[in-house]
Amino acid sequence: MLYLGETISLVVAFSWTITALCSEVASKRLGALQLNVIRMLLSLCLLSGTLWIFTGSPFPLFANIQTWIWLLMSGLVGYVFGDYCLFNSYVLIGSRFGQLFMTLAPPTAAFASWMLLSEQLPLQAWVGMVVTLLGISMSVLNKGKQDSHHRLELKLPLKGVLFGVGAGVGQGLGLVLSKVGMNYYEAGVPEGMNAVNNLLPFASTFIRAIAGSCGFLCVMALRKEFYTLPKALKDNKGMKAAIGATLTGPFIGVSLSLMAVQYTEAGIASTLMALVPVLIIWPAHLLFKQEVKPLEIVGAVISVIGASLFFL
Repeated sequence: MLYLGETISLVVAFSWTITALCSEVASKRLGALQLNVIRMLLSLCLLSGTLWIFTGSPFPLFANIQTWIWLLMSGLVGYVFGDYCLFNSYVLIGSRFGQLFMTLAPPTAAFASWMLLSEQLPLQAWVGMVVTLLGISMSVLNKGKQDSHHRLELKLPLKGVLFGVGAGVGQGLGLVLSKVGMNYYEAGVPEGMNAVNNLLPFASTFIRAIAGSCGFLCVMALRKEFYTLPKALKDNKGMKAAIGATLTGPFIGVSLSLMAVQYTEAGIASTLMALVPVLIIWPAHLLFKQEVKPLEIVGAVISVIGASLFFL
């Protein structure tokens, strides 16, 4: 089929758009922490089942200590910090703006790779950083009022913006740590174990999800909020949204994203999958009755263009 990889990539972008919308509903009904605990535990079940079906083991095979260390760190940074910030941003500023700040993940990942892995950071990457920041600024800043001393002012709550920035940074750092862990993992798998090699991303995500589950449960224990889980589980609308977010995000979205890069270039696939901040504008307007200004649309498009410069 012509353009199969590109078609799958667009399906992934739509799937992750649904993930963001479901997550906003679930975060506001269940709470950001409660949603993260439920989502991580559901992800573990789905990933374990997938590994069991295709490798014969419900747990990652041939993962050495270095693999576990790096992927657990990735889970703590990407999930416990990044996703906690992301879902709190959904509560405060909505999924549309929350996803806009996720365009900070590629520049964060590029900068972290430059610092930690000594990877080259070409001029195009620096341009991408500037363009991404410009697009975000256009979307979240307003002209200051006439009686104000500031020429520009945030149109969003500062706390929500900080959570959004934390989400993008956490996602980017988590990706770099995942890359290191998967490199160790791939080197430790014996030759001829095709089933294990093909499922490496799922096995790696499983290890990250263990860190995420343990981290969120520890946070819940420290905050003494375990009593909130039974109430959250009884919220039918919230749980349906949580299940939808889990299926379309960590499970279906990840599976199709891995399939996409098999049929087209990784740069093309990544660019198409990064369209979520643009795709989410119209459904967010319909579902949540959010006012959308032309400058916000332009800013979202520019931020996606900036993010795409890291993949092309």
